[in-house]
Amino acid sequence: MWTGYKILILSYLTTEIWMERQYLSQREVHRGANFTRNHTILEGTRFKRAIFTGQYCRSFGCCEDRDDACVTQFYETNALCYCDKFCERENSDCCPDYKSFCREKKEWPPHTKPWYPEGCHRDGQRYEEGSVIKENCNSCTCSGQQWKCSQHVCLVQPGLIEHVNKGDYGWTAQNYSQFWGMTLEEGFKYRLGTMPPSPLLLSMNEVAASLPETTDLPEFFIASYKWPGWTHGPLDQKNCAASWAFSTASVAADRIAIQSKGRYTANLSPQNLISCCGKNHYGCNSGSIDRAWWYLRKRGLVSHACYPLFKDQNATNNGCAMTSRSDGRGKRHATKPCPNSIEKSNRIYQCSPPYRVSSNETEIMKEIMQNGPVQVVFFHIEEYILFTVLRIEKS
Repeated sequence: MWTGYKILILSYLTTEIWMERQYLSQREVHRGANFTRNHTILEGTRFKRAIFTGQYCRSFGCCEDRDDACVTQFYETNALCYCDKFCERENSDCCPDYKSFCREKKEWPPHTKPWYPEGCHRDGQRYEEGSVIKENCNSCTCSGQQWKCSQHVCLVQPGLIEHVNKGDYGWTAQNYSQFWGMTLEEGFKYRLGTMPPSPLLLSMNEVAASLPETTDLPEFFIASYKWPGWTHGPLDQKNCAASWAFSTASVAADRIAIQSKGRYTANLSPQNLISCCGKNHYGCNSGSIDRAWWYLRKRGLVSHACYPLFKDQNATNNGCAMTSRSDGRGKRHATKPCPNSIEKSNRIYQCSPPYRVSSNETEIMKEIMQNGPVQVVFFHIEEYILFTVLRIEKS
């Protein structure tokens, strides 16, 4: 009996060795070729895979439908085996653990597309998901490998600058860096600040310049050329919406210097107006030129050197640092020393009542030539925005 078992075992091993040699000889004939999904030449070898216990589909993942890419290496025989549902067919070339892992447990992760790094690209640079970059006045966020940007209208628009400079408008547009990154709405909010003129101001009679009607206007005129040293450059109001104060102080300083023929040439303090002209005024949050001229005529202003601009216009301690009082003889004097301790002169400057100039372009030119720079209020119909220009000169 034992001899019979030995003969049976030897016969089985001989058969296995013969089948393996047949498989290797078949691979020699088709060297370099992979197994296809449908050929059935080596069914015995495929059937033999069931005795192996390696983790193939368990490591690679299972696919619900037929997927020829759902394949892994069957290392024991240097062949390929599959992990998709097409392995359900008889004599399939599936992996040894397909039935135990894919068919019965159904606990495999879903077969996904090849992984690619997440993130977004801009100007040759890669950004991670959730990254935020600033483009002028808009913010762009990397989300789902795409940039999602806000759609604000920017105060500085390169396309608009280019368009203006291509035309013949008599002036050149530039990119002022201090405005870059601000929205148009922020420009209106922080760089303007003049409230609508009162009905009383709008009803004032227009005063025409006394120059003869036949006076020829020059092609080129700048006030600082006619009155050198008597006019002043505009101050930077920064993000303080007080154009009402800056324009009033600037025009008044030029007019006082011209009318006094250079006797009083101090540049007047807009901060004095911002901090002290409180009635119906909101400092860096708007004000009216009506009250500004009233304050200048009744109370007077000190020089810009005496009362300079505050570094932080939003500070809570930016109250009025000094006022004036009458001496009973028609003159006013400051009640305190200058906020700028280096400047010793706290002289009060006043002016005569303001007057309204004609809106006619020629009359405005004559007024500038005869008396100096003027203050103008523009009204933007679409946005209901008012703002003042510090100086208008014919050029």
